[in-house]
Amino acid sequence: MTARFDVAVVGLGAMGSAALAFLAARGVKAIGFDAYFPAHALSSSHGDSRLIRLGYFEDPSYVPLLKRAYQNWRSLEARLRTDILTITGVLQIGAPDGKIVSGTRSSCELHGLAHEALDKAEMARRFPAFQLDDHEIGLLDPQGGYLRPEAAVMGYLKLAAEDGAVLHFGEKVTAVEPDDAGVTIVSDTGQYRVKKIVVATGSWIAELVPQLRRAAVPIRQVVAWYQPQDGFATQPQRMPCFLRDEGAEGSYFGFPAIGVDGVKIGRHAHFREPIDPNQPNPPVNEADLALLDGFIRKRVPGAAGLRVKATTCRYTMLPSEDFLLDHMPGEKNVVVASPCSGHGFKFTSVIGEILADLAIDGQTDLPIDAFSFARI
Repeated sequence: MTARFDVAVVGLGAMGSAALAFLAARGVKAIGFDAYFPAHALSSSHGDSRLIRLGYFEDPSYVPLLKRAYQNWRSLEARLRTDILTITGVLQIGAPDGKIVSGTRSSCELHGLAHEALDKAEMARRFPAFQLDDHEIGLLDPQGGYLRPEAAVMGYLKLAAEDGAVLHFGEKVTAVEPDDAGVTIVSDTGQYRVKKIVVATGSWIAELVPQLRRAAVPIRQVVAWYQPQDGFATQPQRMPCFLRDEGAEGSYFGFPAIGVDGVKIGRHAHFREPIDPNQPNPPVNEADLALLDGFIRKRVPGAAGLRVKATTCRYTMLPSEDFLLDHMPGEKNVVVASPCSGHGFKFTSVIGEILADLAIDGQTDLPIDAFSFARI
C-alpha cells in the first residue's frame, strides 16, 4: 500500500491540533483523526480557561519551553486575529519554604524572571479577595495569566485546514501498525498508509501505545464556579489567577471572574480517582462540592458567594507528573505525545512545534530530554 500522507496525527485535542497546524504550515501532506469532534467534553482541552505562568515551580527546566510557548501563542493570535492569551499575573500563595513558592522563586531567580514577594498585609491591600495565614506570602509572576483553550484548539484546526491538512472527525483509530517503511492506520471506517504518525490521544493513549498501560492513568478532575460576594475584588485587575499551596492537602488553582459564571477553582488532581476513559466522566458528588466549597470559604472569601456550576473533566497522569514527548521505543516512525499530567495546556503552542520537528526531522532543538520513555 502506497503512503497517501506524509504524517498522520491521531487525537485532535490541544497537542494534536497544534501538531497538525505546524505540520501543515511546513508544507507536509498531513491528515488528522479524532474519534469525536473539536473541544468535546471527554477531552482535557475544553472549557473557558487554563493557567499559564512563566516562573515554573515544578522544575526550572520548563522555563525555556515556556518562553517559546509565549512567542508561539502570540504568533497564533496574530494569524487568527483573536485573543488567546490574557495577562493577569499569577499569584503563588503559601509558606515561603513550601514547594510552590520556593520552587517558583528558584525558577525566577535562575532564569532572571520578574517576580514580587508580598507579605500578608501587602496581599490584603492589593489583592483583598485572598486570605493568608500570618506566615504565608504571595509570590507574583507578573507575566502569568490565562489561555482560552477552545479558541486555541479551534484556531489550530482552522489553520491546519487552511494550510492543506485533511481532518477526519468522528472516526476512531483502532490500531497503529508501524514497520520500517511507514505506518498502517486502521480506523473504524477504513485503512490508511502514512510515512509517520503522531499519537496524541490523551486519556486513551494506552489503547494505541501499550507501553503506557500501567504508567498513563486517566483520573477524574472537578472544577467549580462561584458568583463572588465582592464583585470588585474578584475582577482580573484586582484578583490575578492563582495557585495555592496547602501542603499535605495538595494544591489548588483558580481564576478571577472572567466569564458570566464567576470565579473558577479546582484542586490539582482532585482525589486522584482513576477512571475508565471510554465511559462518561463521573458526575460531581457531595464530597467534591464539600472540598471546593470549604477551600473557597477559607482561602478566597471574597469569591465565596453562590456556587453556580461544577463539572468533571479528566487528567492523564504519569507517576512523575511530567510530559511524554518521544518516539515509541524501537519505532522511528511513531511519535507519542501524551500524557501531559494535568499541567500541559499552557505548553500546547510549543509542543505542536516539537511534534512537527520529531515527525519531520526525527529530532528537535528544543529541550525535551526529560520527557522521554526512558524516564517513565
